[in-house]
Amino acid sequence: MAKNSLIRTLYLYIFALLGLTLVTIGGVRLVNLGLKVFVFTQADADQKLYNTMPAPYPLMKDGSVTEISTSTALTAEQKTALESWRLEYQRWQTENKNINYLTSRRQQDVSMSLALILIGLPLYFYHWGVIRKENKLNNSESQSDI
Repeated sequence: MAKNSLIRTLYLYIFALLGLTLVTIGGVRLVNLGLKVFVFTQADADQKLYNTMPAPYPLMKDGSVTEISTSTALTAEQKTALESWRLEYQRWQTENKNINYLTSRRQQDVSMSLALILIGLPLYFYHWGVIRKENKLNNSESQSDI
């Protein structure tokens, strides 16, 4: 019986600690996001650089990049590659013109942080409540034995 009691106690404390850890991580992420939005407003400035489509460089069949100069006549394959890139770029522009990537990423961060907190709080409170209840029960039994 003592072995089962030890395993159960370890289980309760581990999961209470896990819940508290999830809440802490979620809280830290929310504070981090709040600091980036309100205090360190330039912390996310570099994100705009990563959301642009690359310049058109037609690839050859072997994967090498072809340099194009204005004085050189384009081959039919290069013209097709450039036209394909142009159409892809126009499609990309129309699909992404209304997306604010910084806001999108911040909303993803808030969503993840809230999910951690919403999972961690019940996990912590349930297991910690069971621990407290058992400790009160054990204390009252030990006092009645005296």
